[in-house]
Amino acid sequence: MYQGSCLCGAVTLEISGAIKSIIHCHCSKCRKSSGTAYATNGFVAVADFSIKTGQEHIHFYEMSPGKKRHFCKVCASPIFSSNDATPGLLRLRLGILDSDIEERPMSHNFVSSRANWDDLDADLPRYDGHEPGRALLK
Repeated sequence: MYQGSCLCGAVTLEISGAIKSIIHCHCSKCRKSSGTAYATNGFVAVADFSIKTGQEHIHFYEMSPGKKRHFCKVCASPIFSSNDATPGLLRLRLGILDSDIEERPMSHNFVSSRANWDDLDADLPRYDGHEPGRALLK
């Protein structure tokens, strides 16, 4: 059982089944809609997905006929995408989850479309908090 919520907490959700086909998508549409180098998405069965609170706060943008990106209209957090071509599945933005998940990503997709500053093999330092020197930016 997985729990999730949007940034402001207006929308909460629950997933009772597995998350399948998790990928890091580098396509320009995912980059623009997430505001990041890539979006991490996984598929969940509609039957395993439920909005616990805040259904009235969910709005959508129809990218093309039958393809919708659903988001919280209070904080604009992307929540899931739906596609009329696959009515039994939702594509979930995994950043919305509050629970640790068992499944792991299987690939980086559309890497030829990745941001030119995104180095997939970067050997960057890692920190548990802000990077040293952050205070100098204030």
